[in-house]
Amino acid sequence: MTDDPALLTVVGIGADGWPGLTGTAAAALTGAEVIFGGPRQLALLPAEVPADRVPWPSPLVPALPGLLESRRGRRIAVLASGDPMFHGIGATLVRLLGAAAVRVVPSPSSVSLAAARLGWPLSDVDVLSLVTAPVEELHPLIHPGRKILILSAGAATPAAVAALLTSRGYADSTVTVLSQLGGPAEEVIAGTAERLGADGFDPLNVVAVACSTGPAAPLVPGLPDSAYDSDGQLTKREVRAVTLATLGPQPGELLWDIGAGSGSIAIEWMRAHRDCRAIAVESSAGRAGRIAGNAAALGVPKLRVVEGRAPGALAGLPAPDVVFIGGGLTRDGVVEAALAALPSGGRLVANAVTLESEAVLAAWYARLGGELTRIAVNRASPVGGFTGWRAMMPVTIWSVTKR
Repeated sequence: MTDDPALLTVVGIGADGWPGLTGTAAAALTGAEVIFGGPRQLALLPAEVPADRVPWPSPLVPALPGLLESRRGRRIAVLASGDPMFHGIGATLVRLLGAAAVRVVPSPSSVSLAAARLGWPLSDVDVLSLVTAPVEELHPLIHPGRKILILSAGAATPAAVAALLTSRGYADSTVTVLSQLGGPAEEVIAGTAERLGADGFDPLNVVAVACSTGPAAPLVPGLPDSAYDSDGQLTKREVRAVTLATLGPQPGELLWDIGAGSGSIAIEWMRAHRDCRAIAVESSAGRAGRIAGNAAALGVPKLRVVEGRAPGALAGLPAPDVVFIGGGLTRDGVVEAALAALPSGGRLVANAVTLESEAVLAAWYARLGGELTRIAVNRASPVGGFTGWRAMMPVTIWSVTKR
C-alpha cells in the first residue's frame, strides 16, 4: 500500500461529471497515475485524463488491500459518488489505511442535493441508507409529520418504500423520487405512497418521504405487548421498560439475549440506537422464527437469532458488552458462561419469575453483589360489571457489573 499520504486521493464526483468538479478535484485526477472507480464514475472522465482506469471488482472490500498493494508507489485516485465519506468508499479506505493516508476531496452528497431541491433543512431530516440494508430498517423512522431521505439501492427501492409505508398506515405520505441529481438527466417524480407506482425509476435515485399522519410507535422502550407475535413467552411491557432501563443500551454495544422468547428485549435494545447490536439465543425453533419476524416488523432486521440452548449455544459467539438472561437461569452453567464472556465493566441483568430461578438470583447476589429488585404490576380488568386490579406475576431483577 502507499506509504506517502499524498499518493492516495478520493475524489467525489456528481452526476454532472467533470464540469462540476472543483479545480482541486480536477487536478488530483489529472495528476493521478491510476484511477479506481465504478464503471459509471470512470465513464464521466474526459479522454485527456491520462491515468490507467481500473474498474472496481465485485466483491470490492476483500479485494481492496491487494489492489492497492499492486500499485504501491504510484499516484492513486479513487472516484466516488458525491461525498465519499457519506456511506461511501472514503470511509472504507480510511478504516483500511488510516485517516493520515487518505486525502478526501468531496462533492455535494445526493442527500444534500435532494434537500436543496425540496427546501428541506437537513437538520430536520432523518437519513437512511438502503444501499445494503433491508427496507425494514425504515420502520423506526416512520412517525407522523417526519421527513426522511433515503439512499436507494436501485430502481426497485421507491416501490419497496411506498409499499412499506402503505402497510404501516401511511398510505397518504408524499413520496418523491429524485433521480440523476445534479446531472442533465435529473428527474423528479412525486406521488402518495399508495399511488406512486413501481416502474420507470432511474437506478440512481434518492427517495424523499414526507410522512402523513398515521399510527405512532413510541421511541422509548416498552412497546405495547400487541406489537409482538408471541406464544405467551413475552416480557410484558412494564417489566420490559424497567429491564431495558437497567440494561442501559449504549451505541455500538453488543447484547446477548439468552432465552429470548419473542425477542422483545433484544429488539428494543436495538431500537434504542441504530448502532446497538444484539444476538438472541432461543432453544425453540418456533420461537426463533418468531423472533426474526418480530425483528423485521419492528425495524431491526439485522438482529442475529441463534437457535440453541445455553450455555452450549453461546460457544463461538462474538463477545458481548452486556448480557440479559430471560430464560434458562436454573440450567447449570448459564450464569457462569455469561459472566465469563463479559469483559471487565460488562453488565449482566437477569429476570426471574419462579421461586427456583429467584433462588438462583439470590445466591448470585449474595456472592457478587449488584442490585436486586422485585417489581409487581397490576392491570385493571373487568370484574363482573365493575373494574378491579389483576396482578401479574412479580419479577425479580438482578443486575451486576463485572469487576
